[in-house]
Amino acid sequence: MGGSSSSQQAAQSETPTFFTQEEISKLKSEFKTGGVEKVQPLIQNKIKELNNTELNIAVTGDTGAGKSTFINAMRGLCSEDEGAAAVGTTETTKKPTGYSHPTLPNVHYWDLPGIGSARFTAGSYLRKMQFKKYDFFIIVSAGRFTENDAKLAKEIKRLGKRCYFVRSKIDVDLYCMRRERKEFDEVAEMEKIRSDCVSGLGKAGIPNPTVFLISSFEPDQYDFNWLKEALEGDLTNVKKRAFILALLIESVEIVRKKNEILKKDIWMLATLSGGVGAIPIPGLSLACDIGILIGAIIHFQKCLGLDDASLHRLANRTGKPVEELKSAVKPHLLGEITPDIIVRIGWGTTVVTVSALELALDVVPVIGSIFGAGSSFLMTFKILRDALKDLTENAERVVRAAFEIN
Repeated sequence: MGGSSSSQQAAQSETPTFFTQEEISKLKSEFKTGGVEKVQPLIQNKIKELNNTELNIAVTGDTGAGKSTFINAMRGLCSEDEGAAAVGTTETTKKPTGYSHPTLPNVHYWDLPGIGSARFTAGSYLRKMQFKKYDFFIIVSAGRFTENDAKLAKEIKRLGKRCYFVRSKIDVDLYCMRRERKEFDEVAEMEKIRSDCVSGLGKAGIPNPTVFLISSFEPDQYDFNWLKEALEGDLTNVKKRAFILALLIESVEIVRKKNEILKKDIWMLATLSGGVGAIPIPGLSLACDIGILIGAIIHFQKCLGLDDASLHRLANRTGKPVEELKSAVKPHLLGEITPDIIVRIGWGTTVVTVSALELALDVVPVIGSIFGAGSSFLMTFKILRDALKDLTENAERVVRAAFEIN
């Protein structure tokens, strides 16, 4: 009949895409027969699934290709940081070695020995490297990709997994060229290097490969961001969520991507609060579950890089004093989150004026307004929405201070 209203269109954009259609149908059915109490176990299981979803990224390449440095760059670590992958010019990797993300331990980067050093065929290599556990492979080379690289890529593709070609140390090559020549065109030289890599892989049987030219020491330049976008774009919903939340806070765009992901969690947490024996917080106008609130806000802090450890790592990477970065954040958003902090900031202290129906349509458009009832749901949703908004704005300020963005 007529066109959709603006509120309906907004609701559509907030669809909780981490649920399958089958799961959504079950939520509706369970609510009809048992109300919120019957729905809560389903929501709890979904939250558990999201939080426990593992993302395993395999990185392989010959000795000296820069695998370990790349893994450290993806995790925001320097080689001397605790937990950093060992860096060396000799083969330091003898077997698959996993390195967890510093704040999201379910995201793992695996440093694999290069196929040339391992002395087995592409097929036996993948068997010994426990091929099935990895979500995708990144093949790193500091020069031309080898025939072994191409064989491995073909075997990975044959077995239904994706692989990406990364040409590392591009900054070193360009620096040397710049010193040797009076006239130097960086863009043209990069395209020559890319074309040479593509041509070599094509001759080895890889048609039309995409090659990313990167520097692990300058992750904001060259093709590093393009590589991350490619990895993100090829992942399915839940895996993509894990990848985005694990991205380093290096741009306002990344902060906003994380915000959109975390917003989708809020209605689920509010639903749990709606019937988990609400605990009143002195000073709040309505009751809500304090454990859910504090746990969620701490998670938001970590994902947005506002916890103390993340701020120190960012300071190390950018050369900015950590005090300068912290000065961009409102003091009450740093450190431990307590019930008193929640009250003092004002999250949730005002009366909820949004109707249950409007709120449900904004947050759970596919399911309708079934979760719109109950003061605990409304209050938890409002507090987490306001907290995430504050944290996102502060994360954007940190990014601008760290990278001198206007």
